[in-house]
Amino acid sequence: MARMSIAPETTKSLRIGPYAVDPAVVLAPMAGITNVAFRQLCREFGSPTSLYVCEMITARAVVERDAKTMEMITFGEHEHPRSLQLYGVDPASMSEATKIIVGEDRADHIDMNFGCPVPKVTRKGGGAALPYKRRLFREIVRAAVRAAEPAGVPVTVKFRIGIDDEHLTYLDAGRIAEDEGAQAVALHARTAAQRYSGQADWSAIARLKEAVGSIPVLGNGDIFSARDALDMVARTGCDGVVVGRGCLGRPWLFGELQAAFRGEPIPPGPTLGRVAAILGRHGRLLADHLGEDKGMRDLRKHVAWYLKGFPVGAELRRGLAMVSTLGELDDLLGALDPHAEFPPDAEGPRGRQGSPAKVVLPEGWLDDPEDATVPVGADVMHSGG
Repeated sequence: MARMSIAPETTKSLRIGPYAVDPAVVLAPMAGITNVAFRQLCREFGSPTSLYVCEMITARAVVERDAKTMEMITFGEHEHPRSLQLYGVDPASMSEATKIIVGEDRADHIDMNFGCPVPKVTRKGGGAALPYKRRLFREIVRAAVRAAEPAGVPVTVKFRIGIDDEHLTYLDAGRIAEDEGAQAVALHARTAAQRYSGQADWSAIARLKEAVGSIPVLGNGDIFSARDALDMVARTGCDGVVVGRGCLGRPWLFGELQAAFRGEPIPPGPTLGRVAAILGRHGRLLADHLGEDKGMRDLRKHVAWYLKGFPVGAELRRGLAMVSTLGELDDLLGALDPHAEFPPDAEGPRGRQGSPAKVVLPEGWLDDPEDATVPVGADVMHSGG
């Protein structure tokens, strides 16, 4: 059922620890997407005082000084505050990883991930499965907050509604995070069983806002336009929004969000010529970050998102999806019709959606929510997801 469009009475800004987040917009960490190049591009369109979170980093990999992970903790010269998302299932490794991150001045803000619905994670008790274990969840949040506190680094917590409709965890998770000193919580308003399918239940964000009174509550799920963000704030009373799939191939969404939250006219969507220039800029940022060959391979997955709805022939789309050099990229982008207007078909959902599915859990996982035993093998995963 379509949601009604409701305009908020006021615009939103918020404070997370010492940082004013204005407008109250956060780029969600996305594996293989939110590297330093994409974050810089989003920041160029949006506000420098919004938050742009890096790809997920695994606590155990930090403790073990995994070379790829330490390389992923890369921020641009002008990124501030530097927001890092940390995944962990063990209070001890979470504490140690946080001490390394803050002790070596690698980030200004740590966001904890308890929302991943991927079967390889939940089957071992990690991600969206973990908040069901209330005591363990509390110990992990406490470990990160206490380790970050001496350096004044704020910790925030992101989670889902629950495992499935019969096992909702978000209200307990919000209250526990608040009790343990988290500076904000963010709710992806879907269960793990939904994955990315169906419609996010924004009413859960409103209920969490009522339950958690002393820290900001951010809403996540189905924000594909600036109007969606305004509607979420108006309907739920949340203190800010977290944008993930909605900005895939649309980094300019952060400019639209900034205008919307400041009560300014929302700019029209870009022409294909402007999209081509942005795609070219993205390619160059990736080449600077990863080298030309790896950067072009990384850019390929973004092409279909950028061109969604535009009149671009199959051969040209194929060429861009297989681009290998910056020179080739420039030639292909030059063949696009620069005057083609932004199409209505470019609006709406993008990225992975899939279908709902039963959540795979460790045997006996649901027997005792107060069991604080660290799940075996749940932290053996790569940073980035």
